[in-house]
Amino acid sequence: MHLSQPVKRSLTSQIISYFWMILGTFLAAFALEVFFLPNQLFDGGIVGIAMITGTVIGKHLIPYLIVLFNLPFLYLAYKGIGKSIVIHIIAANILFSTFMILISNLTSWHFQGNSLEVVVIGGSILGIGLGLIIREGGSLDGTEILGIIINRRIGFTVGQVVLVCNFFVFGAAGIVLQDWHPPLMSLITYIVVIKIMDSVIVGLDETKSVLIISSKSKAIADAIVHELGLGLTIMYGRGGFSGDEREILYVIAERLQLAELKAIILREDPSAFIAIENLHEVANGKPKSKIDKKTRVERLFSNILPKQPTS
Repeated sequence: MHLSQPVKRSLTSQIISYFWMILGTFLAAFALEVFFLPNQLFDGGIVGIAMITGTVIGKHLIPYLIVLFNLPFLYLAYKGIGKSIVIHIIAANILFSTFMILISNLTSWHFQGNSLEVVVIGGSILGIGLGLIIREGGSLDGTEILGIIINRRIGFTVGQVVLVCNFFVFGAAGIVLQDWHPPLMSLITYIVVIKIMDSVIVGLDETKSVLIISSKSKAIADAIVHELGLGLTIMYGRGGFSGDEREILYVIAERLQLAELKAIILREDPSAFIAIENLHEVANGKPKSKIDKKTRVERLFSNILPKQPTS
C-alpha cells in the first residue's frame, strides 16, 4: 500500500505561482474594499460571514475576522485533508487580509455607480482574483473544507454543502440589515463571480473528447487526419448486443472544431455514433491545459489531495 507523493515543482514555478496568488488576493481585496463594502454587497462563505459581523461591530475588523473564522476550518483541513493544502490556505488568507487593511488605510476611494455597474465590475474583479487564488491552490472559504469533510462522512457533495452555507449567509445578511435588497444583489453578484472565476481557471478554450463508433471508421479517420489535421487513437471494441467487432476512434478537439468534425463524421457515415464530453486536463509532455468547469472545490483539491491507496 502506498500514497502518491506530492509533485515537486521548480523554484521558478513556485515563484510564478505565488506571484499569481498575490495578484489574486490583491484583486479580491480591492473588489471587497472598493465595490462590495461601500455598496452593502456580501460575498458567500466565511468571507461573507466576516463581512456581516463586521457590519455590526466595525468594518475595520473584517480582515481579522476572516482569519479568525477560518481557523477552525484550517484545523479540520490539517487533520482531515493534509498539511500541503493548509499552507496554501494560510498564505491566501494572510495576503488577502493584509491587502484589505492596506487598501482601507491607503485610499478612501469607493466606487459609486448604479447597481448594474457595481455587480458587473465588482463581481468581475472578485471573480478574477478568486480564480487566480484557486488556480494556484489557495482558498479564502473555509466552508469548502467543511464540504470536503461532510462529503467523506455523509455523502453530500461539496457543492451542495457550500450552496446551503451561502443560502444561510445571504439570509443572515437580510436579517441583520433588515433589508433584502443587498442580499439579493449579492446573490446576483455571486453568480457573476462564479462565471468569471470559471473563465480564469478554465480559460477561454474548451477542449472536448470525441468517441466515434462507425462501420466506416477507416474513411472517417482518414478524413479527420487529412482535412482537420487532428490526431486520433484507434481502439478496438465489440458490441454488447450484436457482438460485432468495431474500431472506436478517439479524438481530442477544440470547441470551435466540433462543428466541422461532426460534419465530416456524418458525411462519411450518417449513422455513426458520436459521444462528446468535456475534458478536465490534457497532458502530453507540454504544459497542462485545465479545461473542465468543475466546482471550485474540485479544482482546488484535485492536484493537492493524495490519490486513494492502491495495492
